[in-house]
Amino acid sequence: MRGLKLFGLCLLLAAGSAGAQVTGTVTLTSDYDFRGISQSAEDPALQGSVDWAHDSGFYAGLWGSNIDFGDGFDSDVEIDAYIGFAGGDEEGFTFDTGIVYYSYWPEDDDVDVDYFEVFFGGAYNVFDAKFWYSDDYFGVGESAYYIEGNLNFELPQGIGLGVHAGISDGDAYEESITDYGVSVSYTVSHIDLELKYVDTDIDSQECEDPVFSCEGRIILSASTTFPWGAEE
Repeated sequence: MRGLKLFGLCLLLAAGSAGAQVTGTVTLTSDYDFRGISQSAEDPALQGSVDWAHDSGFYAGLWGSNIDFGDGFDSDVEIDAYIGFAGGDEEGFTFDTGIVYYSYWPEDDDVDVDYFEVFFGGAYNVFDAKFWYSDDYFGVGESAYYIEGNLNFELPQGIGLGVHAGISDGDAYEESITDYGVSVSYTVSHIDLELKYVDTDIDSQECEDPVFSCEGRIILSASTTFPWGAEE
């Protein structure tokens, strides 16, 4: 039984408990970006999630998106399951820790790329940082980690400004990869709009193929969360 089934069962069982809220989010983006690398061959992606959050701080969810890993890969949908715990103190410090299971559908007969990843992060004021680790990254049998830092500012007129930087490294990589980006966001009614620029430090000659593109690019996305008002 794939790990996704276990995570999905946990979500269904949790959804009926008291003191919890269930929300759903739908996102349309011009490119599915994952740590600076395109997962949709620079094509648009439709993404959605169902999230359960308990007053105690425990949460769980399922997230999905179309993908394009090239002709040699059978899967065209990614489904992630996650369980975690988040909290904070009166001084404004918050933390978030949990585990994610990445799965790809339909299953590829030649290669199994499903994998688990654990994470821990903290935030204070406008800054947040997070550490991710997998002992079998993308099913290659080697470990990898990702460290990211983000700055998020609230500007006048309801505009948000985000700055991001991250480093991917570990035995699964021949050399580390740095990704970075800047974004602006704005909410119109119940629609959250975001325009961001992302790039990596990978040689531009290795980024020419749209599949797993790592070149600098602009990405536009629009999302909404149901029931409306739950995210406010």
